[in-house]
Amino acid sequence: MDDVSRRREILGRCPPGHASRYVALFNLALGLQLRFKKEEEIDDLNEAITLHRDALELRPVENEKSDRSDSLSNLAFCLCRRYDKLGAVVDLEEAIALGREALELCPLGHPDRDTSLHNLGFSLSLRFEKQAEVCDLEEAIQLLRAALELRPHGHRLRSPTLRYLILCLSSRCESQGGVNDLEELVTLRRAELELYPRGHADHVVSLHNLACDLSRRYAKTAAISDLQESIELHRAALELRTPGHRDRPSTLHELTLCISTRYDKLGMVADLEEAIEFGRAALKLLTQGHRSRGESLHSLACNLRKRFMKQAVMQDLEEAIELLRLALELRPVGHPDRSSSLYDLAFCLSRRHDKYRVVEDLEEAVALGREVLELCPLGHPNHGICLQNLGRDLRKSSVQTSAIHDLEESIELLRPALELRPTGHPDRSSSLHELALCLSLRHDNYGEAGDLEEAIMYGRTALELCPPGHPDHGLVLYSLACDHWKKFKYLHRATAVVRPTSRVDLSSSLFELSRQLWDKFQRQVMVTDLDDAICLATYALELRLPLEDVSVAAWVQRLSKGENSDELVMPGRVVDNLRTLANYHRARFQDQHSIINLNEAITLYRHSLQSCPAGHPNRASSLRDLAQCLAYRFREPPAGADLDEAIALQQEALLFLGHGDAGYDVTRRSLTAYVQMKIKTQIAMMSSDIPGITHFDAEQVIRNVAFETLKAMPTRLLHTHTGILCNRDAQVSHFLSSRQYRHLVSLCKTCEPNQQMDLIRTEVSKHFRYVTLSHRWGSGEPSLHDIEGRKIYSMPAIGGVGKLQGFCAVACERNYLWAWSDTCCIDKHSSAELQETIGSMFAWYRRSALTIAYLSDVPDTGSLESSEWLRRGWTLQELLAPERVVFYTKTWSLYKNLTSLNHKMDAAVLEELERETRIEPRFLTDFSPGMDDARSRLRWASFRRTTRPEDIAYSLFGIFDVHLPVLYGESAEHALGRLLTEVVSQSGDISVLDWIGEPSPFHSCFPARITSYQVSQLPASQPNAEEQSSANSQRPTSFKAPQKLRDLLATSHLPHFLGRSLSPSGITHRVLPLQRRRTPASYASNEVYDFHSLARVPPPRFFNRLLALPCIAYHVTSVQLNAADPSIPNRTYSIQASGLMPLEIALPTKLEDVTRPQAVLHLVRPWHSKLLGPSADLDAVTDQQILSALGTPFNALLLTELPHNEHKRIASTTLITAQPMNRASILNSKIRIFNVV
Repeated sequence: MDDVSRRREILGRCPPGHASRYVALFNLALGLQLRFKKEEEIDDLNEAITLHRDALELRPVENEKSDRSDSLSNLAFCLCRRYDKLGAVVDLEEAIALGREALELCPLGHPDRDTSLHNLGFSLSLRFEKQAEVCDLEEAIQLLRAALELRPHGHRLRSPTLRYLILCLSSRCESQGGVNDLEELVTLRRAELELYPRGHADHVVSLHNLACDLSRRYAKTAAISDLQESIELHRAALELRTPGHRDRPSTLHELTLCISTRYDKLGMVADLEEAIEFGRAALKLLTQGHRSRGESLHSLACNLRKRFMKQAVMQDLEEAIELLRLALELRPVGHPDRSSSLYDLAFCLSRRHDKYRVVEDLEEAVALGREVLELCPLGHPNHGICLQNLGRDLRKSSVQTSAIHDLEESIELLRPALELRPTGHPDRSSSLHELALCLSLRHDNYGEAGDLEEAIMYGRTALELCPPGHPDHGLVLYSLACDHWKKFKYLHRATAVVRPTSRVDLSSSLFELSRQLWDKFQRQVMVTDLDDAICLATYALELRLPLEDVSVAAWVQRLSKGENSDELVMPGRVVDNLRTLANYHRARFQDQHSIINLNEAITLYRHSLQSCPAGHPNRASSLRDLAQCLAYRFREPPAGADLDEAIALQQEALLFLGHGDAGYDVTRRSLTAYVQMKIKTQIAMMSSDIPGITHFDAEQVIRNVAFETLKAMPTRLLHTHTGILCNRDAQVSHFLSSRQYRHLVSLCKTCEPNQQMDLIRTEVSKHFRYVTLSHRWGSGEPSLHDIEGRKIYSMPAIGGVGKLQGFCAVACERNYLWAWSDTCCIDKHSSAELQETIGSMFAWYRRSALTIAYLSDVPDTGSLESSEWLRRGWTLQELLAPERVVFYTKTWSLYKNLTSLNHKMDAAVLEELERETRIEPRFLTDFSPGMDDARSRLRWASFRRTTRPEDIAYSLFGIFDVHLPVLYGESAEHALGRLLTEVVSQSGDISVLDWIGEPSPFHSCFPARITSYQVSQLPASQPNAEEQSSANSQRPTSFKAPQKLRDLLATSHLPHFLGRSLSPSGITHRVLPLQRRRTPASYASNEVYDFHSLARVPPPRFFNRLLALPCIAYHVTSVQLNAADPSIPNRTYSIQASGLMPLEIALPTKLEDVTRPQAVLHLVRPWHSKLLGPSADLDAVTDQQILSALGTPFNALLLTELPHNEHKRIASTTLITAQPMNRASILNSKIRIFNVV
């Protein structure tokens, strides 16, 4: 008799009402569960579910044996198994409900709580797989974590809980990409591997999975140790998946990817060779039809392409093309990876064209490039590289086929590609170089000087990003040099100059051109000619630089030893070129007094001397030139070493010259002058008029320098060794009694007099380096009066005192003697000191040697992203101002155990900060206070809050570099209004007017709260007019409005409350005898400016609280209230204005409640000259420039007329996005001054 039959027999002996019937039902159900697990007969599972339901009815409440919770858990388990088998969602929902009930019956300490937690977490993970509800996944992770804590190492059921938690975290990591999940995932994978030692059936799977997660973590953090470990684990897994193992191809493929990635990182050719070998082995195992064959084909092709780029073997490129074609067949239209195969195939075909010049290859590359660009639209991470490559191939096509339209399209593609590669992007230099090539080609076709100037500008920027030693340096330099040659020929109409055909010819031509410019400079003394001569000579010299040399110094050193590998380079010509360029720099120093040019001349003269050994005919003149420059530098201020060397050089030069030789008399006179100069200097140093610093004097000077240094520092600082708060007198007293001071006095006695002040300043500044604390204020923060005269280390570590002790201890550990905290180092009872502190705080954080950011709410394993520190107002400047910041967690441990000296430079931390603060990395790492991009700075602050409402404005004073009085007790609206008034008055920045929400009582153009800046602005309009005019001229601009909207404009009327039509003729300007506010004549409201008098338009300015705002005005001709939705508090109006497309606006109140009867309404575009681009010539604006700059949608303001020629802004609940109607409406626009209150 089998086990199930035996249990049936027992149940038969326990009829309804029998005391043991529950146990019999439960045991039979368990027996059927076990048999289902072996035989998977659904009838067994259905019967088990029925029996569990019957047993559950017999246990309506929990008892001491936990019978009900057991039945609930087992019934839920069976329902989950039936869901797996049949897919009925109702079973899964019931299982979750039963699981929750079971968990309620198993509180903390219950022996079955781990099982209830595990089962419910498992059920929720199944529902997440079905319905993709993130809340289910989050809850499942929390439950499985709790279950895992109750199943420690050695628990028999630890393995399944660990496995399901790993699956859930992996799902969340794939959907959200969080680094913290990856960290935990790797930790759990390691724990899983410990449970499955070598020989276990799941050991190799665990190896593979851990390796894959380490590879994913490397992709996030770029920690090479993760990649190295991943490779080792994949190798171990490959050994266990011997030939014939079904999973061997996947291990080969993953190992190939990791080794290829390591090659990309470290550049070891052996890695690339091994990646290709493993890739071929994986491809052999993935036969036709295998789902991973396409990915394997693509991966092998990419590695062959990399080897081709390294070794230039065409066979690799041919094979890569064939493999990519096969991969593309397996990735049809709609396949998620089709774009990558298209991109790489186009790249390879373009490279093959470079070798064989087959037009068909280039045509196919262009076609593929267009297709991949469609698959990677704006916003796609690969959009920029797709634009770049297609632009490059179109340039090649234009060269080969002379199709100018290809060149125009190439330029149109490369401009947005460059915008997507801002300063700091690793590929920006290639975009700059490619665009420069295209513009230079267009100059060759049309002869437009602007194209050549722009090409040179981009080429220079690209060369700065590709210094000597960079793989693209030679290519960029050659192109830039060619453009300079073209420019000279174009400007000077030098038709007789022969176009160079090689680097050597080009170098010679540029030197010859530089000499012509030098001759012109000597005749006309135009500094621009000298600058151009220096530029051309520098490029000419670098063009002669062989590829193996990364600097002129290394090249000259090799030449001087006779190791010249270039037969075309003659040492005599090298010396001539070096001396010529040195002469140019010396002349520029003499003309402009630029010490940089003098130093460069000295360096070049030294190089030329290396190529002029003793006996060389030019050695004497080279010695004399170098000596002269050193004598110049001696005076800048005096440096004895320079004068001594100048004397020695002239003495050596005289050895090569005799009476009557050219240069003998000049050299002799120079030597005499230098010796006399040295004698006079020594006499002056010993004279009573210029005494040296004596021992007594040194102490006084040091004391004065110390006080002068402390003037730029906080008034009070904590002494980290003793924990005592010190004012400036105490700080100086500490210094004067220190060993560093005594050592400094001793040094002053022995060092050169002209070096004493530099030494003192350096050592004093080093002593007074201080650390600042950035933190979230909490309860019990100590004030100045709490710690004055006490040692903080002796105080009870309660509340803020404990934080202060931890801060000082960390500062001391990092070898800083002084520390500053905004809790206790300020006398907050002194309004004058408080004013000074708020005005100086940004500068104090900027000058600090280090800022320690303490995250009191972040545990050691927590995330910076969850900290309240990122949401407080004052911590914004504490993040931006310091050059170095280090984050510490709640226990004063380094955040994520990062040991770098500046966490702001850590890629992972920088990514977290950018994500949470919405601040670009360039501002986080190199922020400059001021008015630039004012609205972005307001938006950063709009997501933060302060305890005192007015502090949100005060906390921005340092960020905007403004100095305003701090008036605690004023309203937040008033404080913000004063700040915005200062921003507009100083910068004229109109972007601060872009906000939505409630207007401020301070001024209608300002918001009541800074949160109104959280809304994003419209995307910036097109690039400046100079960049766009040519492109726009090739395509007509359409402004045709739909006929329905035209009809609406003709027939609609203003609402009845306005009382009359708002025709332009109805607008009147009333001049009253007395004005409430006066503005200068240049801001007269009746003054109208057209686009030919833009230079006369005054910038926006405040006069008291009256904003004189230049605007392009659009007179509102029709207003229609739309049908109101009772559920929405806003009111929507359809607006028509002359010159604009019809639009809708949403207002928080009725329009008639905020306007006067018969008031005139205007939609206006605030004017600033930057709307036409940063470099537009306002006196020569063309129609095309106006259309390009002003034809895009813009954020409009709605103004209503008030008495006395004043206006008021009507705030809206959404940005008012307006669009000019047509070309004529733009060109006929006028700018007038609105006096807004």
